[in-house]
Amino acid sequence: MRGGGNMNKMMKQMQKMQKDMMKAQDELQEMTFEATAGGGMVKVVANGKKELTDIEINEEVVDPDDIEMLQDLILAATNEVLKEVEEKTNDTMGKFTKGLNLPGGMF
Repeated sequence: MRGGGNMNKMMKQMQKMQKDMMKAQDELQEMTFEATAGGGMVKVVANGKKELTDIEINEEVVDPDDIEMLQDLILAATNEVLKEVEEKTNDTMGKFTKGLNLPGGMF
């Protein structure tokens, strides 16, 4: 059987890569990310699952006559923290898929 050893070696490498990917994914999901807006007046915290885990709002930014500004700050901080999670996920998982030409921009 020609090339059988190479196939076994390749299968073992793929299994190791899959195991490493699962470990990296688990580690990502345990990470915490945070972003602020308005000079730190609003802080949003998320985990690697893209779930918001905390929002802190400085009482100085709460103005009943300008709710729109507070809403904008919350949106800005939320979008930034989700962007950070996405970038970290792409950086971490991208090293596994580099050069594989996976369809649809996976990772």
